[in-house]
Amino acid sequence: MIAIQETWTPERVDQLKIYFEAGLSCRDIAVNIGVSRNAVIGKLSRLNLTRTTPDERRARRKKFAAHAAQRATAKQQLGLLQAVYEQPCDDAPIVSANNCSLFELSEQRCRWPISTPGADDFCFCGNTPLGGMPYCSGHYRLAYQAGSRQRAMRG
Repeated sequence: MIAIQETWTPERVDQLKIYFEAGLSCRDIAVNIGVSRNAVIGKLSRLNLTRTTPDERRARRKKFAAHAAQRATAKQQLGLLQAVYEQPCDDAPIVSANNCSLFELSEQRCRWPISTPGADDFCFCGNTPLGGMPYCSGHYRLAYQAGSRQRAMRG
């Protein structure tokens, strides 16, 4: 029958404290004691042994709070993105006067599909696309609509 050996005997706990005070890493302590690194980390946590002083922890919290205050909120990020990628806001109807086939399609033509693939009248828009985008301004509005969450945030 297999006997279950206790992991943290009083001798091991004493060794753990001695090695911790000596400044050994959790990995080195684990190798010396004969347990896993995670076991050492867990026992140190349960014993409330840390390498930082309360002053260092307080300073770290202040630094994190200052950094968190500088982070942009989702609404600010949305505003920045909209400023960078100026979205056309004209609600003019989309006129696809330059329809083209797949063979005529290039980077200088809008790639919005018109009709159903396989149908006789299937083609692509063919209008001049926005800079760096695959669609013209009208189809860009259709393709890149903000989700309901973003619409709710914009109010």
